[in-house]
Amino acid sequence: MKISDVLSREEIAHFTTKNDLQGLGVVASTWASILLLFYIVSTWTNVFTLLMLVLLLPGRMLALSIIFHDCGHRLLFKSDRLNHFFGQYFAANLVFSDLPSYAKGHLKHHKLAGTDQDPDLRNYKNYPVSKGSFKRKLMRDITGKTGYKLLRFVVKSALAYRHEDQRQFALPFVKELMVQVVFATAVAVLFSPYLYLAWVVTFLTTYMIVVRLRQLAEHAVVPDLYDLDPRKNTRTVVARWWEKLFLAPNNVNYHLEHHFMASVPCYRLPELHACLKAKGVYDDTPICYGYNNLFPQFIAQ
Repeated sequence: MKISDVLSREEIAHFTTKNDLQGLGVVASTWASILLLFYIVSTWTNVFTLLMLVLLLPGRMLALSIIFHDCGHRLLFKSDRLNHFFGQYFAANLVFSDLPSYAKGHLKHHKLAGTDQDPDLRNYKNYPVSKGSFKRKLMRDITGKTGYKLLRFVVKSALAYRHEDQRQFALPFVKELMVQVVFATAVAVLFSPYLYLAWVVTFLTTYMIVVRLRQLAEHAVVPDLYDLDPRKNTRTVVARWWEKLFLAPNNVNYHLEHHFMASVPCYRLPELHACLKAKGVYDDTPICYGYNNLFPQFIAQ
């Protein structure tokens, strides 16, 4: 199904319209939540605020990931410069990523989704898995093995200039380090040095779990992973308000809509979902309500 078969030109123009104020609002609200969390924990340090940090910080990192995801699609702002600036320095580099490198690989995922050439296929093609296998994956995440492997890949890519183009590999890594130094200094001055340590530890551990669960929610155990129709190979989860704090910030849960129209900014995805549903596009498509109803599907019975 082509989106032009469902939406009029006027509707397509509406949903694909970029709004700089809304884009800035996404960035500002995400950073406001991070800074507020840091302020609360540093001002009232106790077991309850530390627990809140452990629970909420991975979701805030995911919110940053959605920002640079949209900037990689050149969607959050009208200007490519604004997309690069905010996507790179206020999002990607903070979670040890590089916007241009990410965008290059991610666009291949969109082009090849529904085929065996999808570069992200290895993350979800073997599901459902046994309970033991799922536990082992989560254990690798929570103990930092997955995060360490990811950081090791980043460093090895930076050192690859010995064999290939230095600018292609080394400079993005240097930028990440510079942004991390600035961020660590700001956190130490405004709040407390241990909060930056908590940031790094969270990235290496619980954030890896959130990333895994997000990937599975989007594409694992779908009707047909090898069908080109997004309704078959991709999933939308209608998230509860509290689930948005942990697994679905910045409307990342509307992933089916994103694959239908990758040119729609994240702040318009809920409206697109409602429109497609009203037009009957999802009449024969399973829409999951709540992540708690979804996760059991990842484990073979």
